[in-house]
Amino acid sequence: MHEISQEISRPRVILVGLDTGEYDADISMEELAELADTAGCEVTATVIQTRPAPEAATCIGAGKLEEIKEQIMIMDAEMLIFDTELTGMQMRNISDATDCKVIDRTMLILDIFAGRARTAEGKVQVALAQYQYRLTRLTGMGSALSRLGGGIGTRGPGETKLETDRRHIRSRIDQLKQELKGMEKHRKFLGSRRKKDGVLTAAIVGYTNAGKSTLFNMLTQAGVLAEDKLFATLDVTARALELPDGRSVLLSDTVGLIRRLPHHLVEAFRSTLEETAQADLILHVLDASEPDVEERMRITQELLNDLGCEGIPQIHILNKADLVDMPKQSDDETVWVSAKHGNGIDRLIMAITHRLPQTAKRMKLCIPYSEGSFLQMLREEGKLFSEEYTAEGTIVDIMVDVRRQKAAEQYLV
Repeated sequence: MHEISQEISRPRVILVGLDTGEYDADISMEELAELADTAGCEVTATVIQTRPAPEAATCIGAGKLEEIKEQIMIMDAEMLIFDTELTGMQMRNISDATDCKVIDRTMLILDIFAGRARTAEGKVQVALAQYQYRLTRLTGMGSALSRLGGGIGTRGPGETKLETDRRHIRSRIDQLKQELKGMEKHRKFLGSRRKKDGVLTAAIVGYTNAGKSTLFNMLTQAGVLAEDKLFATLDVTARALELPDGRSVLLSDTVGLIRRLPHHLVEAFRSTLEETAQADLILHVLDASEPDVEERMRITQELLNDLGCEGIPQIHILNKADLVDMPKQSDDETVWVSAKHGNGIDRLIMAITHRLPQTAKRMKLCIPYSEGSFLQMLREEGKLFSEEYTAEGTIVDIMVDVRRQKAAEQYLV
């Protein structure tokens, strides 16, 4: 049987933005184009209208709508993606006027989330956000929803159910919330057990596409999906990193942040990020080659503060250093790296070692045989590197917990 190779066609889309002066519309549209690319669309044109406020019925003015209708025909576009969040009524009116599929920024982000979630918790969070978003837009969305058919913006809940059964959606939302509560409980239990066992944790956070997963891979060789795409990571992945002083730290890679991430999406993914508030150290990754790197740093910092991470030590990691031509001075609080090429990784590991709370120390001890129970306690609590039996006693190279260090000092070799 002959194999037929068929290239999957990328839906042709037109991006539509509204500049009311509330934020930088050009930067937002650039980000929307990246999101569209991540979702597998081909952007054929970009339209921005400047006006003091959105048009109640169609978001943009009638003249601009006509212009877009012409563009759809010229570009043979299949879908319009609005950078502004649309109401169900606006979506229907625009769809009726242009005879074209219409989705907004939030639907696009949700679609990417749906395609990228890997763990059970990630999938439940996505489904919950999708149902909540669509429930608020059921009124007036009828024909716009049926025109959507399949494809981008429709992954997740089935459309017919959304149109016909509001009660079904509400009960599904309640069910998903219950599932999430159970998963959250389990995660908190694991977190508190790690704390009790003295496991050190560090969370990698930052703006989406800053290179967090590439850095995570470079540090732990974990092989997490690392693409030049927005939202490549939607689930927390954790791996252990061995430090030069003999301690281990559990690194977790988190979902990337984005400008104007709709409030209910932050809420839906809050539990994924909440693990950060339990961390002993935060690794805040920034793309040093971005012109608005300081703004991105501010956005991330605000969200971290909202999550209650203010007292946790942080290292600012300026990634993609190979793309920046300027003096690069690293210390324990700011480290320049190129995660892609591995530059600065050793310096970063040293900074992590210094910034983590000193819970255990590597010590070389000679413990008399009469103190066998003390040695056994050290073995159980810490990591043993080597052990040698001599006439004077047992010589051990061992990680000693902070609570035992004073007692252990008398046996130092």
